[in-house]
This record gives sequence, C-alpha cells and structure tokens, in this order.
Amino acid sequence: MIAKGKMLALGMLLIALAAFGAPYTLTAQDKVLNVYGPGGPLGPMKECAEMFSKAQGIEVKVVAGPTPKWIEQAKQDADIIFGGAEYMLTEFVQKYPGLVEEKTRTSLYIRAAGVLVRKGNPKKIKSLADMAKDGIKLIDVNGAGQIGLWEDMAGIHGLIPGIQKNIALSVTTSAEAIEKWKAMPEFDAWITYESWHYRLKEVTDLVTLPEKQKLYRGTPIAVTTISKNKELAKQFIDFLKTEQCHKVFQKWGWK
Repeated sequence: MIAKGKMLALGMLLIALAAFGAPYTLTAQDKVLNVYGPGGPLGPMKECAEMFSKAQGIEVKVVAGPTPKWIEQAKQDADIIFGGAEYMLTEFVQKYPGLVEEKTRTSLYIRAAGVLVRKGNPKKIKSLADMAKDGIKLIDVNGAGQIGLWEDMAGIHGLIPGIQKNIALSVTTSAEAIEKWKAMPEFDAWITYESWHYRLKEVTDLVTLPEKQKLYRGTPIAVTTISKNKELAKQFIDFLKTEQCHKVFQKWGWK
C-alpha cells in the first residue's frame, strides 16, 4: 500500500510532467514554414499553402515580391525559396551562395506568356504583329522572370524592330509595371505572363496568343540550408506537386 506522502509526491510529479508536456505539444502544433519568392506565383502558392496549413495543422507564411524587400529576413528564417522562372532561382543561388539546398530543387508547373491590354482592348490588339504597329505604347519588364521574354517571342516572327520602337517604358519588376499601368493609362499593352491577368482582372484584358507564338517558363522551388523544418518543407513541396495543387495553379494561369 502506498503511503499518503508518496501518493502526494507521485501526484505532484504527474502534474509537473503534464505541465512540461503542454508546451511541447504547442510547439509541435505551432510549427511555421516560411516561404519566400517573387510576386508572380503568389496567388497559387498562397492558396496551396492555406490548404497545406489546414491539413497539417501548421502555419505556412508566403512572402512574395521583389527580392530586396524580403531577402534580409529570408536569410534568417527561410525554409523554402521559389522562383518565377528557372533562371530566377539560378540567379538567386549565384547571388546568395549557400542559402539554397540545391539537391532539393524541384520544377513545378509552366506558365505561358501573353499580352495584357486595357479593359475592352480599345487598340484592338489581337496578335504580336499588332504590338509592332504605329501608335502602340508598351511597357517592358526587364527582370522578374521576364528578361528577354518579348524578344524571344518577337524574334522568330521578325518583329523585334517594330516592338522595340514601341516600348515606351522599361522597368525591372512586375510590381513596378503594375503601378505604372494603373497610374498611366497611355500605355496600351504589356507582354508578360498570362497568369498576371488573373491578379489584375479589374484593369486588364488578356490576349491569348496562338500556341505557336507562346513561350513557357517554369516555376522552381527548393528548401533552404538554414531551414529548421526541412522534412516539413519537403512535404510541402511534394504537396505542391499533387493534382490538387496542379488544379490550383491551372486556375491561376499555369499549364
């Protein structure tokens, strides 16, 4: 028979173990995955992150935009880095050596280039050739996964000189292009990814080019070397490759 003193001591021990156990459980539940990348894939990436969060009972924070806006924080806590084109992630690896675990690099889905025009398409732009006509003012994004995009598309059709003369403004990020597009109605069109239309439906119409005129670029993603949740990060990337997430990306303009 256990003495009252020993029973009391045992009870106190059980209470203490329970108290120490509770924070451990909360820590497991409160795991956070920090995901960083450019603004282009934000829509589908965030939607898939929310699905994964609900299924796993953890939080997935997706921070997107021009790299200078998030890179310092990412150096401290990034679990995953994604790109808006394959060369973007390659450039990131070159610029920030040792931050990306390259063996985890995965290619997700591809997205097509298209033409964004004003609502109602007042200049009646229906093709790449129309972009080279006199009186058309274009925005060019010379960065953000779009370096050389218009040139590659125009070159095979002999339209480089005509489109080049119509580029009224070149910027380095899609965020800047969106800002200028909204503030300066004199711009008529913008060769970019079709996917941007799904983020800008209120201020753009999409001219879908014939398949033979389209270019596609990828969406790479990788785990970081500094991640404290590498297995969870790999699980999230595997989730992004499921048909469930593929449908989400398709909804946002990916193939």
